[in-house]
Amino acid sequence: MEFFRALEKILIIPNPYDKIAQFRSFFQCYKDDAIIYDHGKKSVVFDRPSFASYCKVVDPTMVPRRSRLGTKEGRAILLHAIAHIEYSAIDLAIDAAYRFKGMPKEFYDDWLVVADDECRHFLMVDELLQELGYRYGDFEVHQGLFDAGRATLRLLDRMAVVPRYLEANGLDANPKIIKKLERFQDDFAKKMICALNIILEEEIDHVKKGDRWFVWACQKEGIENPMAKYFEIVERIYPGTIHSKPWINIEARKMAGFSCDEIKLLSSKKVSC
Repeated sequence: MEFFRALEKILIIPNPYDKIAQFRSFFQCYKDDAIIYDHGKKSVVFDRPSFASYCKVVDPTMVPRRSRLGTKEGRAILLHAIAHIEYSAIDLAIDAAYRFKGMPKEFYDDWLVVADDECRHFLMVDELLQELGYRYGDFEVHQGLFDAGRATLRLLDRMAVVPRYLEANGLDANPKIIKKLERFQDDFAKKMICALNIILEEEIDHVKKGDRWFVWACQKEGIENPMAKYFEIVERIYPGTIHSKPWINIEARKMAGFSCDEIKLLSSKKVSC
């Protein structure tokens, strides 16, 4: 099995269950060393997300609002949004391994492990969604994470934006959702909280992997100030990032590789770390 061709085929599969099954089969071959590599294969720049034929894609302003968490539909909308993030994260992790050629084996190890984690997260959230009588694809989605991948075709940009910006933002958002769900004492709310806590804990490691390879890419390009480069990249793609966050999960970000200076630059308030 050729590494890059196999990943390309997996990336274009729209059905999440088929995608996960094919990825897991590939990942086992990878772990068994039953893989060959053609680093000369050119990576495709995909013009539409793989989920476009499985979900209805709309403008972000048209996606159902995640509110009314005391209701069945409100919880389903939230779970569907999280499942979509996890689906998109599967593709982004696989795409990192697929797109960047000639990297150390540890790079491919890291992003295939991340993809495997995201597969597990998707299935965990989807199981809860189905328990409510819904399935992935029942609500509209947007393609913001796909667009982030298309905007970051260089390794330095990808590592800055996807794990160190977008996924790190999840470290801040996740506890807020948990806090809202804690108002409810029913068993299903507790299941949702348990799933979110698992995702939060494991996403710290994903951001940390992104931090590692961002620093590696900076060293490779002779960049002496990775923090300045990080904010330069993120501000180019998402203007207004500096001093924009009213609340930051300081401990999680520090565990994931963020410095205190970075956290202070992200925060809209004075913080102590």
